[in-house]
Amino acid sequence: METRKVQRLGPSTLAMTLPAEWAQEYGVEKGDEVTIRRGGKGSLTVMPESAQTGDSEATIHAENLDADSVERAIVAQYVLGRRIIYIESGETLDSETINAVYRAETQLMGLGVIEETPERIAIRCSVDPADFSLDNLLERLENTGNTMRGEAVKALAHGNPDLAQRALNRERQANKIFVLLLRLIFTAYQNPTLARAIGLNDGFPLIGYRSIAKNLELIADNAEDIAEIVLEAEGNTLDLDQATIRNIREFTDQVDEITVLAVQAAVERDYEKTIEVRRLFRDIGDREREILDDLPEMENDALLRVREVLVSLQQTAQYAVRNAEIAANLALNEESQYVTIS
Repeated sequence: METRKVQRLGPSTLAMTLPAEWAQEYGVEKGDEVTIRRGGKGSLTVMPESAQTGDSEATIHAENLDADSVERAIVAQYVLGRRIIYIESGETLDSETINAVYRAETQLMGLGVIEETPERIAIRCSVDPADFSLDNLLERLENTGNTMRGEAVKALAHGNPDLAQRALNRERQANKIFVLLLRLIFTAYQNPTLARAIGLNDGFPLIGYRSIAKNLELIADNAEDIAEIVLEAEGNTLDLDQATIRNIREFTDQVDEITVLAVQAAVERDYEKTIEVRRLFRDIGDREREILDDLPEMENDALLRVREVLVSLQQTAQYAVRNAEIAANLALNEESQYVTIS
């Protein structure tokens, strides 16, 4: 960290020099315009035009990578906010690499191939950060996981493989939302002027939002696990009695309430809702163990699958509590009836 002395240039104007190395790095010269933005805790952010536009293109050299690595590299460049991604090779691209490009395209929101030659493929991201808000995307991701969980448990109750497959199909949408969230978070971190465009007054919540998004992705994975249990079970059913089915569905309803409330607490900066989440989680207590203890006699394989379902539900509630803890940090960073900041 370095300090700069503030100088007076007139009766009402204060000025400060810019570091020469910084100006040279970003190509700032006399007469150029920079953006100055007020942040929290009295901070000011100075952004040169070059940083506002950022590196919008990247080239992946496919000759040095296998197909899976190419696919992962495309996802990484998407997350890092690239507008155009080139996949090229010194020789003709092989079919496995081409297939990897198209697999990545289907995984990522707003991505499409715009040019293809034997040696190079160009894909472009049409996502405009101003079209989204992080709060809305978090709610959409939570709702997708909630829907998947509901379909999976209903499939379990009715032995319905179509419902279970429907839940699995939604996993792709959940992953698209998650990766889009990462893209917007990374972009806003690299360029603070975009934070307001995606619904934030400053960049402080970005780390918290990254963690919440990951927890919501894991919650969707838990729902996927339940759906897979149904599809793998003989006859797509565990042959559970109605009392057990009712207990599992009531447990699911309790988990649903916790996951919804935790995300609401985060986007609304509502400390009272974080307290309510923790209370509801305590009410669940050892619900998993209670349901297992009430089970009638059954084959070990079926018992193991029931336990896996209950573990997935319990883990989902735990991820929601983690989100509530992050929400509490966000809420208590602002003055309220609970805290005064000086």
